Amino acid sequence: MVVLDLDMISMELPEVSFQNIIRWGSASAMMFGGVVPFIPQYADIKRSANADGFSTFVCLTLLVANILRIMFWFGKFYEFPLLFQSIIMILTMIVMMHLCVTVKQKSEIIASKSRTFTADGKKCLKTEECYSSHTTSCCHANTLPGRTFLDFDTRYFWKWTDFASYLQFLIFFVAFLTLMNFLFLESTFYVETVGFLAVFAEACLGVPQFYKNFQNKSTVGMSKKMVGFWTLGDVFKTVYFILRAAPAQFWICGVLQISIDLSIFAQVLYYGGFQGRIMSKSAVS
Repeated sequence: MVVLDLDMISMELPEVSFQNIIRWGSASAMMFGGVVPFIPQYADIKRSANADGFSTFVCLTLLVANILRIMFWFGKFYEFPLLFQSIIMILTMIVMMHLCVTVKQKSEIIASKSRTFTADGKKCLKTEECYSSHTTSCCHANTLPGRTFLDFDTRYFWKWTDFASYLQFLIFFVAFLTLMNFLFLESTFYVETVGFLAVFAEACLGVPQFYKNFQNKSTVGMSKKMVGFWTLGDVFKTVYFILRAAPAQFWICGVLQISIDLSIFAQVLYYGGFQGRIMSKSAVS
């Protein structure tokens, strides 16, 4: 017969108190809050079937930052909610990239030249085409050997035309960092450098979107709600880092992110307000 020791059970269970509820709520917000800003942007792209106003380099920045942060965890442990946040954010960015690639493929009237991360075994010299009842293929009298490792022009980095190329890059990047961790994890300098690069990359989250807006001279297509959630999230995150005594890299990253968020809001005011009035006055004159 099993006798339950209620005293032992009560000692193992965490005490339900207001302080613990706040702590659990904050941890949950840290894990899932980073996804929230991308929900309105995802909905806008899905509804309009247009991803031109959103910079996919935002996804690249977050993917690199969070992969680096996970690698940093192996050398210098930090709170599990921050680790889970990185895993959740990586999955979210992969979903965002899949949507952007799919939308761009569907919106093309004339198919653009294929740009991929890795090459097939051969490249074809297209000399004639032959068609069968089941498939459309090209028959080639000659073929040229293609590159078998990397097949991308640096000008088209992260502008590939197929989703598989993005996954291949991520696998390559993770494998490279795993090897580096295996070789240098005992080095304090290496671990701290990885941590710095992780938070610095994340701090630059808004830079690709800022540059995209600058190039377009417009914020059309960018979700203002997304930037608003970014700002709220970065303020909350920075306060959380300070109160939880996280490594200095984390709260420094938060302060820089808030500054960039405010810069993007300044673009919204300029391109949407002041510039619009200037253009309307010039049109009248």
